[in-house]
Parts: sequence; C-alpha cells; structure tokens
Amino acid sequence: MSHLIVVGFDDQFKASQVLLELTRLQHEHLVDLEDAAVVIRNPEGKIKINQTQDLTLEGAFSGGFWGVLVGLLLFQPLLGWAAGLAAGALAGRFADIGIDDEFIKEVGATITPGTSAIFVLIREVTPDKVLEEVSRFGGKVLRTSLSREDEAKLQDILDKGGKV
Repeated sequence: MSHLIVVGFDDQFKASQVLLELTRLQHEHLVDLEDAAVVIRNPEGKIKINQTQDLTLEGAFSGGFWGVLVGLLLFQPLLGWAAGLAAGALAGRFADIGIDDEFIKEVGATITPGTSAIFVLIREVTPDKVLEEVSRFGGKVLRTSLSREDEAKLQDILDKGGKV
C-alpha cells in the first residue's frame, strides 16, 4: 500500500532540494516513489506545480508508435503517426495517475507566499536511512495517509533536523 506525505517548507527551494535527495535515494533503492510533485508559491502568491510524471509526453510517444504501426497496415505511416501522436498526447493530458492534481492545487493554495511543499506517494521505503537524509531539511507535515502515531514520529524527526 502506498502512503501519501505532504511536507511544507519555509522557503521556495527546499521542496525541490528534498525531491532531488529522494530521487538520489531512489537510485540507491532506499525509497520507491510512485509519484511526486513540488508546489512553489512565490512571494507574489503565484503557484507553480512541478510534477515528476509528464503523461502528455509519454502518451504522445506511445500514441505515435502505435499510430505508425497501424499506418503501416493501411499504407499511410505518416498519417498514422500524426493521428497516434495527437491521440496519445490527448489521452496523456487527461490521464491522472498518482497524486490527484486537484488535491495538489487545493493544498498548494493554502501555503503562504514565499514557501514550498513536496507531495510524495511512496510505495516502499527504508525509513531509518531515508529519514536520516531528508530530515536535515526540516519541514512541517501538512497532510499524510500515515497513522496519527507515525505522523507524529515523522514530525518529531523533521523538527530535530537530522538527529534521527
């Protein structure tokens, strides 16, 4: 079962730094991220969302490939490629897997200007090693699917800032 964790930070850059650290830890097989997103609210209050999965691009590639194959069968590979590319991009644009986009926007609107938040959907994790690395960034737990007890433990570790 995956767990959703949203942590807010007191500046615009920490959430992106945490995502980079989690990506590094994922390459070391210490965490398995199903999805992740960073929300930045600049000092003027404008919200920017950076998601790790670009389904529009993935859909376009997949659609283009299948379009060429179908086009070859109909002796129109370029037409098939173009139609597949457009259909795949459209399907990817409206697909929503992982963390719900509306949820990201809703929580992102609640953070104060000049701050950021990271949204992670975690499949598996080696807690002691991952928490040791990311706790140095601090942060405040905003939302989570963890139990109240585990959420309190996580917040305590983040408050200690690296002293697991």
